[in-house]
Amino acid sequence: MNEFARITSFVRSMAKEDAGALGELYRDAVKRGVPVIRPEARELLKTQLLLKKPKRVLEIGTAVGYSSIYMTGFLSEDAQITTLELSEERTAEARTNIKQLGKETQIQVICGDAAETLKELPDDTYEFAFVDAAKAQYIYYLPDVLRVLKPGGVIVSDNILQEGEVLESHFLVEKRNRTIHDRMREYLYVLTHDDRLETAILPVGDGMAISIVQE
Repeated sequence: MNEFARITSFVRSMAKEDAGALGELYRDAVKRGVPVIRPEARELLKTQLLLKKPKRVLEIGTAVGYSSIYMTGFLSEDAQITTLELSEERTAEARTNIKQLGKETQIQVICGDAAETLKELPDDTYEFAFVDAAKAQYIYYLPDVLRVLKPGGVIVSDNILQEGEVLESHFLVEKRNRTIHDRMREYLYVLTHDDRLETAILPVGDGMAISIVQE
């Protein structure tokens, strides 16, 4: 085990486990190979929510609804989450899970390609966005994410290091992963060079970027 893996293992061991039905949902998702946020990344997401205290949250990538349900635990009761999911099957499962955990009044799941459903959302609506979907699409989501966020809004982008491949040269990455690699490199460049944003890139989980929309 290399040094970074040891650090990650240690940090992950400090993460609080979810209790009750939410914990069961998480463990079941991991067991089935459903992409859900890693424990150490989840802790960082939690702290950002507590700092920002948003009333309106946008999530791109619902999966089975775990992260949106998790986020409600650190929001006020009148806060609302809009979460976008491509898969009809996962949308149905997420809605069932959200209802079973009593969060249906706080969380709205919209099914469809986020590149299209984002365009239907109104300008300057959200204070916080959590991007955790198809990595190759992040760069295409960004213009609409910026449009729907209020000035001072926060963007948390998950899984930005592509298991370390984003560090490599284009030609050292397997051909099947080169599109994701190149688009994520472009996304990170924009996050760190666009004058509208201030961004920190952190090696937490599979990498997270925290971006603040300048007021």
